[in-house]
Amino acid sequence: MSRQSLRHAIALVLPLALCATRASAQAPTTFKSSVQDYRIVTVADGFVNPWSIAFLPSGDLLVTERQGRLRIVRGGKLLPNPVAGVPAVAAAGQGGLLDVVLHPNFAQNKFVYLTYAKPLANGSTTALYRARFENDALVDGKDIFVAETRGRPGHFGSRVTFDKSGHLFMSIGDRQAPPEGDLPKHPAQDLTNHHGKIVRLMDDGTVPKDNPFVNQSGAKPEIWSYGHRNPQGLQIHPVTGDLWEIEHGPQGGDELNLILPGKNYGWPVVGFGVNYGPGKAIHASTMAPGMENAKNVWVPSIATSGLLVYTGTKFPAWTGSVFVGGLAGERVARLTLDGQKAEVADNLVRGRGRVRDVRQGPDGFIYVALDDQQGKPTSIVRLEPVARR
Repeated sequence: MSRQSLRHAIALVLPLALCATRASAQAPTTFKSSVQDYRIVTVADGFVNPWSIAFLPSGDLLVTERQGRLRIVRGGKLLPNPVAGVPAVAAAGQGGLLDVVLHPNFAQNKFVYLTYAKPLANGSTTALYRARFENDALVDGKDIFVAETRGRPGHFGSRVTFDKSGHLFMSIGDRQAPPEGDLPKHPAQDLTNHHGKIVRLMDDGTVPKDNPFVNQSGAKPEIWSYGHRNPQGLQIHPVTGDLWEIEHGPQGGDELNLILPGKNYGWPVVGFGVNYGPGKAIHASTMAPGMENAKNVWVPSIATSGLLVYTGTKFPAWTGSVFVGGLAGERVARLTLDGQKAEVADNLVRGRGRVRDVRQGPDGFIYVALDDQQGKPTSIVRLEPVARR
């Protein structure tokens, strides 16, 4: 073959080879779990510390960024301008703009709920804000609940879920109150404040008359359960109506809990973790009479954040499973439920970054918010099923 013929052959083959290489590089990788193969597809890029995802009936996504921005994803693109009408937040430590949830009757009333670290003269606290979403903005917004907490800029909790009767449940962290001293008097064990509590409210922030402590002198009437550390996942099971919660332990002792009215979940009296630094023991034991036991415990901690009970049909083998995000663990843990017994079956989405939130989309796919601790831009991704061969 002449040099001219060889050059001509290379000129024809090389572009085809490059196209094949690019196609191979762009093809989503298939990941395997015990019962379901899946791929991870990027939904949108460019988020700074995304905290929560909500799905609008239009197909748009609302995403909170901890620094105080509510963002819109439309047609797979992150719109450049944040949503107007968001309250001022105390964006320090773990605080800032946190959860975003739509009212169950959003199509009629347009109500959006935000939780956030509310600035105070001497610090900050966890607050719940309600507004109407109109023309890509929040209007007529106001705080409908402000927790009575004080402390360091951490452990705000801040997840929200609704039950089928329209009651709103909200988690509040212990605000990093030190777990030393007289443990029964720790703020999370004290019903006169909102440290380390899950509260139950009406959708306008008023107190339901059948809350467990509503008639107890000195107790905060909003309290539904207590003895929590930092609950960053909360969901009513769409089928059973059970209220499930996840919370951060210290070094070890992250928990998945079934939340019952009026019950004590033990922090910091009982638990499986140890204190930071030299690993000093916190708890006298791992369980005690009158305190509820966790349904699953992670030792070491994965830093749980984001909780989903999956009821979709896109992943039939996963229907009924619980999905839990892990920050330090950089994973999505899948747990099977047998009644009210939970067991870890898979660790998914490994090595993609810190998982802050896990949600089921109206399309039946599973959406995950990835968070970078240093504030580098990250993505919202989606898990899609892949047929096994």
